Amino acid sequence: MTSSQILLGTSLIVALAVGSQLVASLLRVPAILLLLPAGFVAGTLTDVVNPEKLLGPAFSPLVSLAVAVILYDAGLGLDLRHLKGHTRRVVVRLIWLGALVTWVSAALLAVPVVGMSLSAAVMLGAILVVSGPTVVGPLLGFVRPTERLQRVLVWEGSLIDPIGGILGALVFHGVLAGGQHGFAGQLGKFCGSAAVGLAGGAVGAALLWLLLRRLTLDEVLGTTVQLASVVAVAGVCDAFRDDTGLIAAVVMGMALANLPGLDIPARRPFFETLVSLIIGLLFISISATVTPQSLRHVALPALVLVAALVLVVRPLVALLSTARTDVPFRERWFIGWMAPRGIVAAATASTFSVSLVQAGIGGAQKILPATFVVIVATVMVYGLTALPVARRLGVRRSARSRPLLVGGDPWVVELGRALRSAGLDVLMWAGLDRQRRSITDAGLALAPGELLAAASGAGAELEGITDVLLLTDEDDFNALAFMTLKETVEGPVHRLAPPTRSHGVVAPYTGSEALFGQGLNRPELAHRYAHGARIVTHRVDGGIPAGHEVLFVVRPDGQLTAATETGAPTAGAGDTAILLTPSAGSLE
Repeated sequence: MTSSQILLGTSLIVALAVGSQLVASLLRVPAILLLLPAGFVAGTLTDVVNPEKLLGPAFSPLVSLAVAVILYDAGLGLDLRHLKGHTRRVVVRLIWLGALVTWVSAALLAVPVVGMSLSAAVMLGAILVVSGPTVVGPLLGFVRPTERLQRVLVWEGSLIDPIGGILGALVFHGVLAGGQHGFAGQLGKFCGSAAVGLAGGAVGAALLWLLLRRLTLDEVLGTTVQLASVVAVAGVCDAFRDDTGLIAAVVMGMALANLPGLDIPARRPFFETLVSLIIGLLFISISATVTPQSLRHVALPALVLVAALVLVVRPLVALLSTARTDVPFRERWFIGWMAPRGIVAAATASTFSVSLVQAGIGGAQKILPATFVVIVATVMVYGLTALPVARRLGVRRSARSRPLLVGGDPWVVELGRALRSAGLDVLMWAGLDRQRRSITDAGLALAPGELLAAASGAGAELEGITDVLLLTDEDDFNALAFMTLKETVEGPVHRLAPPTRSHGVVAPYTGSEALFGQGLNRPELAHRYAHGARIVTHRVDGGIPAGHEVLFVVRPDGQLTAATETGAPTAGAGDTAILLTPSAGSLE
């Protein structure tokens, strides 16, 4: 290809990757729903969007290194200390039992249906085990299932990516070893591949642990050190033994997430941006390599495989995994209707299929197109039907607002009780033990764990929150928490106005409008409460009582609207107003 063609092809791939993700975000659909068709169409209609021609022999190794980065990032999110209680039992079953049943079922079906050899079918079955949070997350955000369903499915998606990556790599080396003569030789090659991946992961994790613990690195340098280490370790492992770098990357991520004495930030904006871009580029590039000719004899058999996975295998996995638990049958059926495939399935299929074809494995050339069809079909099926199924089963969260109140001062607890009496499901969080006791003594729900880590996705403890109210007596904490939470909470994040705008760890005026009316900042509110002002609910039929200030309005449909420094919401008949009564001094 000429330099002009290379520049044009590279530019189109990047533009399609980011453009598809942007449009998907605006439409509130999984990005994969647009990325795969965009890459397929571009690869079919143009000669320049062809990564195999653009990169030549470098395409497959680069895909392997890109997948290693994705799996490392997935492994970093697996702090198993956050997976506990009832959720842990169900998720663990979904992982090991679901992976086993799906793998065996898909492999057995692929032999007669897709027309593969047993070795290729075993590889395809291992690839189709994975789902992934990049697909499940947007679907759940659109469907809004109950909290328990959300936690279970988010944890399953987060865990199955790295675990499925390890399984795929091990099966790949097992299939290659199976082509060797002699059982001892097969076992030796398989164990050697596994040992290379595990040893590389252990060395990489130890190196990163020392670097991040001993050196004072800022966010950018710390992230680039991690990226360089993952790429270097995965590349060296792959150089010794094909595709062992994926095992090493997953081991590195999971080890760093669970090693003591190392504080990996819950949010890694630079790394998350990089992973998002890599995912888009991979989807466009991989789907561009799938030609209409390769789908001609695979599409229909693969759709039969999809039907079996969706209608039989996944519901069976859900029922077995939730057996003898207190998960209601309606929720069990919804778990059985949520298993879309994602980026790791596409990337591992692209990575492994080339080597298997070169090794002469029968039917290996069908692995990538069959995986492509399964991904597109499952995303389409679940994307189009998840919402009506959730409605039919009655497993969606209430449309009513669910505010999180951060703070434990007496007036904050009273505000929580007032919002609850207005019909809202209130959740509270406080850092001090005495404040947490006062919250529980008031009969209010207390959010578990560390606030910022929970809100950043570590275990999905704050799923279902629609509004966050930062009401502590620490203005800097409110400002810092606002900067973190506004990126992870779907609804508005509000905080108290500080007493002054001239100081702070983070500028006190940073972010959105402050809560409540002009002059009603944090110290003023505390002062009035100390002098007899109280927070009450008032059914708005004949207006607001004189001298009372509107803090919030709860609409008849349960939607919460906050008063801010720019003005209070208009309360009409049927609304419930949360009011601040006059203090004792103002009544004299």
